Amino acid sequence: MSKKLYVGNLNFSIDYQKLKDAFSEFGEIEEAVIIQDKFSGRSKGFGFVTFKEDADANKAIAAMNEKDFEGRK
Repeated sequence: MSKKLYVGNLNFSIDYQKLKDAFSEFGEIEEAVIIQDKFSGRSKGFGFVTFKEDADANKAIAAMNEKDFEGRK
């Protein structure tokens, strides 16, 4: 079963590929999305990562929660 994680407080310079690369070390990712303003196209500073397996998502939560990522926790 897949599990979708909310990833908040992202640096505005982080794009889809950086987000996917950062979380792919924990397991297979089905989808990674950065939410963008529909008018400016600028990141809103949050996104979602969907893991194929719940256990991999739980590993990512444990490892990435409060971790500095591109200058933000």
